[in-house]
Amino acid sequence: MSPRPISDAATFEVHRNAVTGLADEMAITILRTAHSQIVASSMDFSAALCDASGRVIAQANTCPVHLGSLPDAMSAVLDAFGDTVRPGDVYLLNDPDLGGMHLPDIFAVAPVFTPARELIGYSVTVVNHVDVGGWAAGSMAVQSTSIFAEGVQIPPSRLYEAGRLNETFLALILRNVREPALLRGDLEAQLAACHAGGQGLRELAERHGTEGLAALNEELLDHSETLLRAALAEAPDGAYAFEDFIDDDGMGSPPIPFRVTVTITGDTLHLDFTGSSPQVASALNATASFTRSASYAALQGALGSDIPANSGFYRPIGFTIPEASILNGRRPAARGARGLVAYRIIDTVLGALAPVFPERVPAAGDGGPDSVAIGVTGADGTTSVLWDILCGAWGARPDRDGVDGISPLGANLANIPVEELEQAGHVRIDGYGYLPDTGGPGRWRGGLSTFRDMTVLAPAVSVQIRSDRRIHLPYGLRGGSPGTTSANILNPGTRHEQVLPAKVVRELGAGDRHRHITAGGGGHGDPFTRDPGHVLRDVLDGKVTISGAIRDYGVVITADGEIDAAETRRRRAAPRH
Repeated sequence: MSPRPISDAATFEVHRNAVTGLADEMAITILRTAHSQIVASSMDFSAALCDASGRVIAQANTCPVHLGSLPDAMSAVLDAFGDTVRPGDVYLLNDPDLGGMHLPDIFAVAPVFTPARELIGYSVTVVNHVDVGGWAAGSMAVQSTSIFAEGVQIPPSRLYEAGRLNETFLALILRNVREPALLRGDLEAQLAACHAGGQGLRELAERHGTEGLAALNEELLDHSETLLRAALAEAPDGAYAFEDFIDDDGMGSPPIPFRVTVTITGDTLHLDFTGSSPQVASALNATASFTRSASYAALQGALGSDIPANSGFYRPIGFTIPEASILNGRRPAARGARGLVAYRIIDTVLGALAPVFPERVPAAGDGGPDSVAIGVTGADGTTSVLWDILCGAWGARPDRDGVDGISPLGANLANIPVEELEQAGHVRIDGYGYLPDTGGPGRWRGGLSTFRDMTVLAPAVSVQIRSDRRIHLPYGLRGGSPGTTSANILNPGTRHEQVLPAKVVRELGAGDRHRHITAGGGGHGDPFTRDPGHVLRDVLDGKVTISGAIRDYGVVITADGEIDAAETRRRRAAPRH
């Protein structure tokens, strides 16, 4: 398509930055006012602005796997309330079968009106709340087998009607969760962000007029579509297939396949997930909206981060997502642990795109941030929940090493500070850092595994772990080696040492120690073509051992910290087995 310019370039660029900056202002509002660790520290939330018809016009720099689900959430809200939307309304939803993703992610949607009561858009936030009820603290246990075990389900509902809070509705939600004060505090942070977004949108309408604002938004959507179509038109036409796996469903299943065929035809792209696993018995099931969202995140990474993320970006992209599959679960499928599915979707889609965009696609990273939810029940019967979201590594990129200790593409989260985990006095963190020789060897090395050692101080806690990449390691590309395995070890270094499953709920007592290790990222390119100087730097930095340098890269480092050039040449020239 050709763009329909309606404004001068300066006005358009100012507006593009204005709405993006406004969405980021919403995100900052949540960050500075949220109460829970998972929101205020790990930053598991998102914010966006939509136009009057519910189309996304701007997203904050937050969690991509949330944001691509907004069209479905907005459709659900508009189907329920579109004819009765009023100033002062706020709508909530989390039901995966009615626009949501999984129950902890609660959407708050606030319509925005001008003083003349003209609807000009919607201010939207999504927060992963610390707990929404269900049988396991944190509401995301992999072993849940039905959505009815996972917590309170909220269909599209009015929290505020014309500015009046529905106290009964809010009380019902809070009564069903373990941390009502935290949920209420994080919800109020969402509402504050919606207010900030609405105020900014009204100011833009005052500046441009309602018709002018609508026209600028339309131009912005067309601009994103035009840029994406241009990027696709430069790619070779063809069908590109890839397969990856989640190791198991946490309940004894065989490996779970994810299959995609990406077909590029001219300036359009279609993703066909036929052949992927049927829905599973555990909570590792996603919604179709979440599958699309993860796919958008992968495509934005591969096709160009400079393309504004909005509903215009979605237009050239089509999907085939099998019904009753792990990518499109059928009620009453549990969905709480569906985050792991998103990261495997991203790995699978990027694997398919690697031959198309070889200079842009990295090797596989850690496979998604691992989560450790710790539930502590006090003597008075109240329960507190600690979340340790541990981000690991990116895979090596086509022109540089992977990044250590960073959120994967699609999440944009942060590791919880040690001080916050220890603040309540329930656990002590004994170690936190990187492990050498865990980045996949390559011309460019994968990012290193991150570990965290925790000692339980409370008399009894429940620990809920979601991790993966034990069997199917993060893949390397173009001759790069795969990354290394994740691990969960109970009481390491003692006679009671036990390797825990990757996905487990376990009761622990005071004095028990847990070591969690994320997977290392895959390598990119032949390891024996890595610059020996880079290998030496890694050895001096503690990222690669001297024995690892010889074994993985054929580089010999002397005891004095120098490269033995002659022996390195000999080893690299020798046949490899």
